[in-house]
Amino acid sequence: MIASDLTTGHAGPALIVAPHPDDEVLGAGGTMARMADAGREVHVVVVTRGKPPKFTDEQVATTRREARNAHDLLGVTKTHWMDFNAAELSEHAHSDLNGALGKLVRDIAPSLILAPHPGDIHMDHQLSFLSTLVASRPHQHDYPANILAYETLSETNWNAPYLTPAFVPNVFVDISDMIERKLEAFGKFESQVKQAPHERSVDSLRALATLRGATVHRSAAEGFVLVRSVI
Repeated sequence: MIASDLTTGHAGPALIVAPHPDDEVLGAGGTMARMADAGREVHVVVVTRGKPPKFTDEQVATTRREARNAHDLLGVTKTHWMDFNAAELSEHAHSDLNGALGKLVRDIAPSLILAPHPGDIHMDHQLSFLSTLVASRPHQHDYPANILAYETLSETNWNAPYLTPAFVPNVFVDISDMIERKLEAFGKFESQVKQAPHERSVDSLRALATLRGATVHRSAAEGFVLVRSVI
């Protein structure tokens, strides 16, 4: 399906869950820009933060500055930082992440959540997805009506075929008018951008957008897997 109503400016806030800075731009940067341009509130929550000795304070400061620049370009309303240890999310009590995301969902009251795909190879992505579902359980008074999973180059495509959930998109957002802005936003992450043919390169990101777009006869698109939609 082609998503149109999901990106209008009259459907309540949207929340994009990013395990690490740049995941949200890789997976949904064009959709974020499209929603922001339509007048919709767009929130990003970055779940983890690099901690010594694996990451220096300078590296963390650089990445956060890059994220702010990228988010400003895409029109993000607010970026929320949770500061769980990057690459060590499995070492935290799962209830802590559930609680932190749950509070944020209650505070923002998003009608749409974009989350990482559960089949991603990175454990931080898998746990972020699971906690997103816990935070969005429909027995609550207010809960997100729409949840979609996005794909992250170098994470979603490196899973084990037939053994982990495959990313088979069934929702497509036309980003033909946003692709250059998405690529520019990704380029703001200078510490993360690689040279082609590395997957985290501008060329690879453009190629994926072209492929997803061609699937639905568009110049460029982002693909998502529909997790839930309550109409």
